[in-house]
Amino acid sequence: MNEITSIDLADDLNTDIWHAEPRRRRRIVWIALIVVALVGAWLVLRGHDAAPAAPPTPVVEVAAPLQRQVTEWDDYIGRFEASRSVEVRPRVSGQITAVHFRDGEIVRQGQPLFTLDSRPYRAALAEAQAGVATASSDLALAQSDLGRAQRLVAADAVAPSEIDAIKARVRAAQAAIAAARARVRARQLDVEFTTVRAPMSGRISDRRIDPGNLVAAGDGPTATLLTTINALDPIYFTFEGSEGLFLKAKRQGADKGAPVAIRLQDESDYRWQGTLDFTDNGLDPRSGTMRARAVLRNPELFLTPGMFGNMRLASGGQVNALLVPDTAVQTDQARKVLLVVGKDGTVAAKPVILGPVVDGLRVIRSGILPTDRVVIQGTQSAIPGGKVKPRPGRIVPAQGAPSAATAAMPSAEATLVR
Repeated sequence: MNEITSIDLADDLNTDIWHAEPRRRRRIVWIALIVVALVGAWLVLRGHDAAPAAPPTPVVEVAAPLQRQVTEWDDYIGRFEASRSVEVRPRVSGQITAVHFRDGEIVRQGQPLFTLDSRPYRAALAEAQAGVATASSDLALAQSDLGRAQRLVAADAVAPSEIDAIKARVRAAQAAIAAARARVRARQLDVEFTTVRAPMSGRISDRRIDPGNLVAAGDGPTATLLTTINALDPIYFTFEGSEGLFLKAKRQGADKGAPVAIRLQDESDYRWQGTLDFTDNGLDPRSGTMRARAVLRNPELFLTPGMFGNMRLASGGQVNALLVPDTAVQTDQARKVLLVVGKDGTVAAKPVILGPVVDGLRVIRSGILPTDRVVIQGTQSAIPGGKVKPRPGRIVPAQGAPSAATAAMPSAEATLVR
């Protein structure tokens, strides 16, 4: 009986402990959660009270402006024209019997181009030559009569008035023979003109008249147009410039004899060289522009009248320029500025005046010194008045780089002096 009672008491005690353990564990969990929440809140409050960490000093790349000799140019657009142009027209009328050239070929001065029927003119020449013979016979007879009359003067067989009449006949016969010979030369010219020759060397156009057609001679446009010839070596390049550009070139002595360089529409470099040889005697009152012309050698006859081209005219000669990458130029409202770094690492903005782009670099006309350290990389992180950590860089011309930033200077370019 006692054993049974002891066993029951032990079982009851274990049952109480078992039921009490979950409550203790829950209490411990709740206490731990409360402690974690308090620690987190303390850390958050401590984080708000602490000052934020300072950002690192930005690193930028700086370099002194590149100093080079450059030749500045003004840009123009124009077209090529023949240095000489001739309309070939006949000097005599008649029927075309032959054409001696191929359309569009190069012809030389004096080369036969057309042949006209010469038979009527040869007949007229023969008639004129017969007139010379008649006049010569009359002159011989008059001179013979004068000789006989002069021999009779000593015997008083001839009156002085008769001698004077015979002398007059001699002079009239001499004049008649001179006129007859002139007619012969005129008829010889007519025969010569039946062969139409090239008045100059150049490229000929197509024939406007085929063999078998009749052509008419005349003065100027009244004569039949046979073809045209253009002289291509040398060749002209005509263009127009504004009054401002004309004044600039005039003041710098570049209005005549200045070198020019021209590129065609499908070319990237200015390979055609020439010189300015003509400016008009006045500005066009309607457009305010000045017409000018350059002359170029064209030995291969590649350049053709009517072709367009872009021309550069040396405007300022060779100047010592400061150049920086075009990407280093910043815009501050209506100004262009460059960011420079002082000895203490402070960034400053300097307003500058821009020049043209040459080999990918921008010419700076004024605003910076050769000793300035210009920010060429990292301009986004460089703030005027702020501190930066400068790192040495280098400015190098980009060979063959296009002048993409010419919007700021639409009428000027430059090239480095090699």
